Formats: sequence, structure tokens, C-alpha cells
Amino acid sequence: MLQSVHRKRCRKSLRPKESSSYRQPKPPSVNSDAFLSALEDQGFYIAADLIDPATITEAVTEVGRLHELYNELETQDPESVKAHFAIEPFAETDRQADGMPVLRKIENVHIYSDFFERLPRTPALVDLASAFVGPDILLFRNTLMLKPGNHGSAHGLHQDSSYWHMEPATQITVSIALTDATIENGCFQVIPGSHKSELQDWGVIHRADNTLTDRNDVDLSALIQVPLGAGSAIFFDSKLVHGSGANTTPNPRNTALYAYFPPNVRYCPPGEYGSHEKTCRVIRGCGGQSEVVFTSQ
Repeated sequence: MLQSVHRKRCRKSLRPKESSSYRQPKPPSVNSDAFLSALEDQGFYIAADLIDPATITEAVTEVGRLHELYNELETQDPESVKAHFAIEPFAETDRQADGMPVLRKIENVHIYSDFFERLPRTPALVDLASAFVGPDILLFRNTLMLKPGNHGSAHGLHQDSSYWHMEPATQITVSIALTDATIENGCFQVIPGSHKSELQDWGVIHRADNTLTDRNDVDLSALIQVPLGAGSAIFFDSKLVHGSGANTTPNPRNTALYAYFPPNVRYCPPGEYGSHEKTCRVIRGCGGQSEVVFTSQ
């Protein structure tokens, strides 16, 4: 229930200018029972061709624009760059041959892009998330995860909820392939059923090599690759053990990642973070509010 959220306020969110060319993807035909059964049993669900090709084409164009925006903001607003854009840490250069930055990710991408502000509100996504989360849905994360061609490094095995500090861990994440995600360019890797285990400390997950974990108690023989065509997506429980390999191809592997969760949770970051707030945007329900503010416990 909403009453369990510690403090709420409604204020106008920072929105970029509306994009008249945005195309609403048509919701695919997905059996919610099969969706929930897969999440309960395996911890993930593959939604093939979830986003239509025209929208994916626009997404690719928008990713290119955001790379150009980085070059502008680097001198005009360096604090914004530092807060939301991350350069690939293990690349030998921070620029590609065309002068564009070698970006690893863009956090809170909705600040800079109306297109990526609206995409996580797509009914095809929200309807599936609602089957897991319930009718009131908040957005914990709106991120572009990028693996530049020949530069994108591996992402070690981990569980999202080990870092997100929400209790109970009831988040569901969707990663949408904006380009084809292959074994060679660093597609998702998951351990089916691992969401049923306890949360663990995963140590270093930004990897300069292809070593997926330093832990010696992980059964890597159970690991599977999850290649996706552009427009397809993987939904997964926030406790699922997952990672991704390095991009060894000349082509980028780009994904849009959204984490949805219900409002009846507690925000419990470690004590060293001190007392602070976290504002999350409402995607559906919550009595028409635009945001919910959590105070750390």
C-alpha cells in the first residue's frame, strides 16, 4: 500500500521537449501466466520482438545524438557529465575514430532525452512489469548500457538487489536490445534459478578481462548466454545472477535498461551513506502522483 512509503510529494518532473516522431510500439501477445511462471522458475523471461523496428531505428538515432550531446556538455556542463555519463574504463582511448566518446553507460537518461523518458512507459513493457510488481509501479532506474565496438568491457556476475538497497527485493528489470546482442559482442549471461538464492557480495564487477567472477562458489557450468535480436528484451528478477561478456566486434551492443518496483518497500542503504532521500518517478498508478520520495532508514 502507498501508506508504507515514508514521504511523498508531487512535483513537475524535468521533461525534455516532446518528440512528435515517437512511435508507440504495439503490445505483443504475451501470456502473463507463462511470464510469471518463467520468472518464478528461472528468474527471467525472454520477450521476442517486444519493440517494433521503427521505434528501434529511432532509438539508435537518439543514442547517436546523446553521444554528440556528451561532446557539448563536456565543456558546457562538466558536472552533468560527471554525474550521468560514464566513459568505458578499460578502453585505451576515450574517443572513437569518428570523435564520439567511448561511453559505457548513461544514467538518468530521461533528463536528456524525451524519447528515453517515454520508452519505459510503453504499455508493452508496463503491462508485463505490472504482472510481477502490481498496479502501482515506480521506476528505479532509467539507463543506457553501452558496449562500444572493440572497446566494451565485460560486466562481472552480480545480483542487482545487492546494490539497490530496497527491502523487500521486489524489483523487476528489463533490458531491451537496441542493437543485436550476440555472444561475440557481449550479450547477457544468466544463471537460471539463481534468484532463489540469498543475496551475495560480488566484489569487482567492472572487469578488464573476461573473468566473470572472483568467487569460487559459483557454478559457472550453469551459466547460459542470452543473445537477443534488436527489439527483443529480457525481463529478470533483481536477485538473478547475471553479467555480460566483452564486445570483441567492431559494432556496438547497446541496450536500454529499466527497473520497475512497487511503492511498498523500504529504502535501506548502508549506514555510511547517511540519511538521504531517493526520488522515483511513477510509471503507473500511485493515485496519480508523478513521483514518490523515499527517506533512507
